[in-house]
Amino acid sequence: MKLSEFNEATPGELTETLAACAPIPSWRAAILARRPYDSVEELTTTAAELAQDWTDLEVDGALEHHPRIGEKVQGSSREAEASRREQGSLGADEAAQAEWVSANEAYEQRFDRIFLIRAAGRSDREMRTQLALRLQNTEEEEAVVRRQQLAEIAVLRLGQVVS
Repeated sequence: MKLSEFNEATPGELTETLAACAPIPSWRAAILARRPYDSVEELTTTAAELAQDWTDLEVDGALEHHPRIGEKVQGSSREAEASRREQGSLGADEAAQAEWVSANEAYEQRFDRIFLIRAAGRSDREMRTQLALRLQNTEEEEAVVRRQQLAEIAVLRLGQVVS
């Protein structure tokens, strides 16, 4: 979608598009309220700034349906399609898939949440290394990292949708 179309669309027309970036209603509303944007850079910068205000509850809600890293992404929603694109071939072979299952279980046992990382532009090895490092975080530190990762995903997706 062109920036001009984004600026002129009704909020209802953009609900699914923005929800696929990050299903956080307050964030969507704030992005829409600041229209029109003069550039995609202004839009994505604003989106990133607004994401800094996300609460843990909002992040947890946004991740309710988010696939685990390395799992086969199910569904045909815009969010599922974006996740499939971002995760590429992670966990494509059985050994890699088993390693991701184990890594995800370790993270979930430690933090009682799914592991979230911006997969786009990262290798399987890099993400596994990050997971191992993040297991050393306190709950408070990890909450900040999770929020930052979700914000990176949201802004990246928004920049891909609006040109």
